[in-house]
Amino acid sequence: MWNMNDRHGKIDQAKSQVRRLIAGTFVAATCVSAACTDTAIGKAKAETSSAVDATTAGADKVLDATKKASEKTLDATKDAAATTAEKAKDVAGDVADKSKELASAAGEAVTDTWITAKVKAKFADEKLLNSADIKVETNNHLVTLTGTVPSAAAQARAVEIAQGTERVTRVVNKLVISKA
Repeated sequence: MWNMNDRHGKIDQAKSQVRRLIAGTFVAATCVSAACTDTAIGKAKAETSSAVDATTAGADKVLDATKKASEKTLDATKDAAATTAEKAKDVAGDVADKSKELASAAGEAVTDTWITAKVKAKFADEKLLNSADIKVETNNHLVTLTGTVPSAAAQARAVEIAQGTERVTRVVNKLVISKA
């Protein structure tokens, strides 16, 4: 039979062999792992370099496309601005012409009104026309006098005052001398 000491010795030997086997396996795994890691690192570097090259090429294409699109947009914007400027000049010219026409018409109306008021004010200051009943109408700088005056001298003075007023082009005398 087996001796207990022999048994323990053989167990110790088996344990020792298992330990050496585990240690060897660990060393082998470490070596294999290191070798694999170096290979993996090399492969990763190559793939990374390839990815960087592809990304750079893609970015260059995007930049070129963006540049071309920007140039087209700029050209279109310049064309639109030129067209808009021409249209704006045309519209501004039309507005200016219409404004002149309206200002001229309004100026004439104001001028006619101003002439009428000015003639009436001068008549009010004239003693010879105190008892006169004169109506003053102005149309396109032409003054028409209607109504009654006390004498031929008053009639002549009214026409003289109207003719001497600024911007009056002509005076139409329809004044009647009253017989009172």
